[in-house]
Amino acid sequence: MRRRDFLTAAVTALAPCSALADQRETKHIILFTSDGVRWQDLFTGIDPLLMNEKAAGMGPASADLRTRLWKATAEERRSALMPFFWNTLVPRGVLLGNVNRGCSMQVSNRYRVSYPGYSEILTGRAQDDAIKGNDPIRNPTPSLFEFLKKRSKLTADQVAVFASWNVFHFIAESRPGDIFINAGYEACPLPANNAKVALLNRLQMEARFLDRTSRHDAFTFGLAMEYLAAVQPEHMFIAFDETDDWAHGKRYDQVIESLQYFDQALKTLWGFLESSPKYRGRTTLVVTADHGRGSTLSDWSDHGPKVPGDEQIWAAFIGPDTPAGGELSNRPVRYQRDIAPTILELLGIETGAYAGIEGVAIPEAIRRVG
Repeated sequence: MRRRDFLTAAVTALAPCSALADQRETKHIILFTSDGVRWQDLFTGIDPLLMNEKAAGMGPASADLRTRLWKATAEERRSALMPFFWNTLVPRGVLLGNVNRGCSMQVSNRYRVSYPGYSEILTGRAQDDAIKGNDPIRNPTPSLFEFLKKRSKLTADQVAVFASWNVFHFIAESRPGDIFINAGYEACPLPANNAKVALLNRLQMEARFLDRTSRHDAFTFGLAMEYLAAVQPEHMFIAFDETDDWAHGKRYDQVIESLQYFDQALKTLWGFLESSPKYRGRTTLVVTADHGRGSTLSDWSDHGPKVPGDEQIWAAFIGPDTPAGGELSNRPVRYQRDIAPTILELLGIETGAYAGIEGVAIPEAIRRVG
């Protein structure tokens, strides 16, 4: 092939990708997860199996929770539990994962614990040969956020991860220092000379949570919001942890209250995005979980290869390139590995540009163009 013909062919091959990017309004991604949030709680509200169970922490002191959250229908209960998520976010985007409505979303890794789940979200593939549990080993694959940083030639502080669990230092990047990560009990250096950040840095060390690996979600969120407002990164990932930690502790009352805080955090985040000249109308918010949990009195607090049904997860997409389809019903099974390619297509990037990806973009989450 002559050089001129080769160049013409190359330009032609690249044109669809360029044209797709030009037709997308999404320029920024905010990924927000809360660990181990069951589809049962998200879609049907407070669980009648657990709400009177003293062994699940739902004793007499939980009477107020029961009074406020128990309603006649699943739709009423879920709106009482997470009003902003259901009344504002879901109608503006799409939500997958309600098994009762024939819309299953599942993990594809075999372990069904946190690190494999987050890795699947962030790399678009299961890495069962390398990531077999929650040990703090370096992710062998550059994450989606590392890919976006390299592709757009961004500085490390323009792609930020704020997480309650300290293992995100290993999960979210394959090369240490490639992106900005603040995770676990760790002082945040940015934004500098910020009085609220200084206070949060101090208080997180004083108000200890259940173990040494995870801080309270309120500190993670407070630091993330200060960073978002001051540094204005191109992309951000916020990862909460308390919903799963309290579940392992068999405290369903605290799981419920953590879900209510998650809803309030989503409201605060969305309000900021909608008020920001940079992010308004140019940002897609992705909300999901790393794994599910059991559904019986004996296994609701647990997850892993031996817990039936914990492969079921859910995901919501809200942004300018996602149709306002609301809660979806009667759809083919989608997978956790499909989240990363969906994000790529929302940004106008061909899935094949991210080497080794195994998932496929979720068509219901992407507005057709052209």
